[in-house]
Amino acid sequence: MEEKIVYQSSWIPYTRDQLLEKIKRSMSERRFQHVLGVEETAIELAKRYGEDINMASLAALLHDYGKERSDASYLSLIEKHHCDYIKAYGNNIWHGLLGVELIRHELEVNNDYVLHAVQVHTTGAPHMTLLDKIIFVADYIEPHRHFPGVDTARLLAEQDLNAAVAYELKHTLLHLISENQPVYPLTLEAYNKWVAHI
Repeated sequence: MEEKIVYQSSWIPYTRDQLLEKIKRSMSERRFQHVLGVEETAIELAKRYGEDINMASLAALLHDYGKERSDASYLSLIEKHHCDYIKAYGNNIWHGLLGVELIRHELEVNNDYVLHAVQVHTTGAPHMTLLDKIIFVADYIEPHRHFPGVDTARLLAEQDLNAAVAYELKHTLLHLISENQPVYPLTLEAYNKWVAHI
């Protein structure tokens, strides 16, 4: 990494190296390598589109912090926060929407801009900040991803971040529909804004 990443103490009480150790202990090696790939991609996109690279690094490293937690731990959070409406969507939704609660309390992160990017990194949203879009796209196109269409998504991300967001939303919806999976309402709202333009 060319530039030194520095997190402000008002965001998180750890350096990048300290955070890496905590994150590495919370997930499998395969997931950890994915997280590093997302960070690398997020920093590249931040430089390209004018976002703070330190915030991009932090959001990327945090985005899957809760991905490998048990369903029981999330069901407990769902009960605690009275959000039964998300029960049907499983960990793919829970680790973003509720994972921020784990991040806030276990890692003492206090940056709402960063946490929002983590929260919507799998669902998308009709109104996304620059950092939201960067993490959403970086998670989809990081170097360890190999699936039909990823090269097109990477090319779009280099040219037009909004077009990359739209491409990802469209193809995510097509995948969910082809698998007869439930679609989270926020993802439909995001599709309507970024793809259908309504």
